[in-house]
Amino acid sequence: MAFPRKHPGWTDEHEQLRRTVRGFVERELEPQINAWEEAGEFPRALYQAAGELGLLGMGFPEAYGGTPVNAFAAMLLTEELCRAGSGGVIASLMSHGIGLPPIIALGSEPLKQRIAPPVIAGEQIIALAITEPSGGSDVANLQTTARREGDHFIVDGSKTFITSGMRADWITTAVRTGGPGMQGISLLAIPGDTKGLTRAKLDKMGWWCSDTASLYFDGCKVPAENLIGAENSGFMGIMVNFNNERMMLAAIALGMARVCYEEALAWARERQTFGKPLVRHQVIRHKLVDMATSIRAVECMLDDLAWRLDRGEVPIAEVCMAKNLATRCVEQCAKDAVQILGGAGFIRGVKSERIYRETKVLSIGGGAEEIMKELAARQLGYLR
Repeated sequence: MAFPRKHPGWTDEHEQLRRTVRGFVERELEPQINAWEEAGEFPRALYQAAGELGLLGMGFPEAYGGTPVNAFAAMLLTEELCRAGSGGVIASLMSHGIGLPPIIALGSEPLKQRIAPPVIAGEQIIALAITEPSGGSDVANLQTTARREGDHFIVDGSKTFITSGMRADWITTAVRTGGPGMQGISLLAIPGDTKGLTRAKLDKMGWWCSDTASLYFDGCKVPAENLIGAENSGFMGIMVNFNNERMMLAAIALGMARVCYEEALAWARERQTFGKPLVRHQVIRHKLVDMATSIRAVECMLDDLAWRLDRGEVPIAEVCMAKNLATRCVEQCAKDAVQILGGAGFIRGVKSERIYRETKVLSIGGGAEEIMKELAARQLGYLR
C-alpha cells in the first residue's frame, strides 16, 4: 500500500505534495479531530491554515490565488486528508471544491474576483445548494424559484443536506428561473447575509464535525449581477461539476478504506489471542487480503480515470462506476476493520469506528448508488 502507486501519472512532485499534505494532517487535524467530532464542528481558523499552505487553491486559476494541478494531485490531496479518519472535516473544509467551480467556469469576471480570492485564501466559506426536500438526484425538477424584478432576483424555496450550509458566506444555489425541466434552471451566488435566508443545523449519523444545514429562502433579494452564467443555462454547469465531485467522493472512499486497512493490520500484528498475534490466524489474514485486493482495484480504476481526465476525456460512465466501486470498497473495509478490532472497534475515537458510521453518506452523496448505475447504463447505450 506504499506510495507512489505504480502508474506513470504519479511523479516525484506528487510525492513532495504528499509530504506537505501529510504534515498538515499530522499537525493541524489529527491532534484535534476527536474533540472536533464530539463538539460537532471545527474552528473557522482551519480554513485560513489550509489557505495559507495553498491547499484550498489547488485546481484553481492563479489569477484568483490558486494553483492549477492535474487530476492526480487533486486526488492525492483528498486521499491524504483522509488520514485523519474524518470525512466530516474534509467535507466542510473542502466544500469550495463543489461551490466554487461553477463560478470559475461560468461566472462573470467581476463575480469571480469578488468571490474566489477570499475563498481560496480561507477567509470566506462557500457552499453548493442543489438538493431539496422534494428530491435529491432529480435536479431537473427542483422547485426553488428565482423571479426577475428589475436588477434583482427574488428567491423562494428551500434546500437541504447542504455542506457548510450554516456558516457559508456564499451559497452557489440552483434555482428555477424558467419553465419546467432542465432548460429552466439557473445558478445564483447568494450572499450568506441575505435578508430572508434562514438556516437550520442538521444532526447526522456520521460526519459529525461537518457543518450540514437546511436552508430556507423567503423573498431573498439577490442582485442580478450574481447570476452565474446565462439565465436558464445552469443545468449543464451542475452536471459538469458532478463529475468532479464524484471523483473526489471516490477518492475519499479510497482514502478511508486505506485508513481502515492500516489500522486493522497494525492491530492484528499487536493483538495476541490464543498465544499468537491475530495476523497469525488464517481467517484474519484472509480478511486483510480481501481488503487489500479491493483497495488495489479502486486504486487502479481511479488512476486510469485521472490519466484520462488529464487528457481531456469526460468518462462519465466510468466515473459513476468508480464511485460505486470505491464506496463498496470502504463499506467492506470499515466492516472488516471493526470486526478485526473487536471491542476496540466499537469505541469512539477509533478511526475505523468513525469511518464505519460514515460509509453510507459516500454511496448517497453526489448521486446515490442506484442513480450512478442508471446514469452509467444510459452512457453505455443500454437503452438505445
